[in-house]
Amino acid sequence: MQNHLLHYNARELTAAAEAFRAFVSPEHGGKMMVTLAGAMSTAEIGKSLAEMIRQGKVHAITCTAANLEEDMFNLVAHNDYKVIDDYRALSVADEVALRDAGYNRVTDICIPETVVRHIEHRIVKLWKAAADNGETHMPAHYVLALLDDEDLVQHYQAPRRDSWLAAAKDAGIPIFVPGFEDSTLGNIFAARVIQGEIKTDRAITSGIGQMIELVKWYQAVSPTSPIGFFQIGGGIAGDFPICAVPLLVQDLEMDVPLWSYFCQISDAVTSYGGYSGAVPNEKITWHKLLPEAPKFMVQSDATICAPLVFAYVLGW
Repeated sequence: MQNHLLHYNARELTAAAEAFRAFVSPEHGGKMMVTLAGAMSTAEIGKSLAEMIRQGKVHAITCTAANLEEDMFNLVAHNDYKVIDDYRALSVADEVALRDAGYNRVTDICIPETVVRHIEHRIVKLWKAAADNGETHMPAHYVLALLDDEDLVQHYQAPRRDSWLAAAKDAGIPIFVPGFEDSTLGNIFAARVIQGEIKTDRAITSGIGQMIELVKWYQAVSPTSPIGFFQIGGGIAGDFPICAVPLLVQDLEMDVPLWSYFCQISDAVTSYGGYSGAVPNEKITWHKLLPEAPKFMVQSDATICAPLVFAYVLGW
């Protein structure tokens, strides 16, 4: 990267990686929030993200519920996934055949429906027990609890070290999952509540509840460490956590440090009223980002660029 990615979008990527490494260095002592949109878990981002977590380069995760569940799906059923080499050439008939064979396609990877039902069988028991006991937990709590299921270990088809969920659990870093209902497991949870098998939807912490927990985390960390924001993709995974700071500053009228590093990797472009393609400077007006913070906008494919940044930070 230092020798070849020197100009244009490539230079932005290298500069973002250099600044990330400096930000989380022992000398600077920064903490980093990483946000995951899209289908990064199915893209096996865990192979690099897990090591980032283990080496103390990532200190909190906000992700879509799809990324939460798909890291677990990959861990349990990696070898059962079907790879489509020429996925752009698939016809409607090909798609129907995949569907009828029990596959759910994500670009060139097809997730078998069998792993969904396997995980459903185990996690519904956890949801039901919590609901029966009047407990409320974050969405990630239940998926992480599956990692304690000794019977599930025999079904692992990917190395545990390639699971960013497992690394997060071992490191004890928080995982925030806004919009849990927008996922396969979220749909299953809602279905079981509708059927009455789970007696209340309050077993899952709401989005507001998760925002409150996120604010508590930010308040606990920010007095002693600057906090950065590394956003992979757009959407709710990024929009939700970055709002914790204006909530503190504008709504609670508290004096807290703003986000002190920002990088977004996305194919979104600046448009009229669009958030995902908004340039970093726009966040200054919303009291989200320090004016002097390192700011980067890498408009490219995150499945390529995010592992490159992580590899750079890790010195691979």
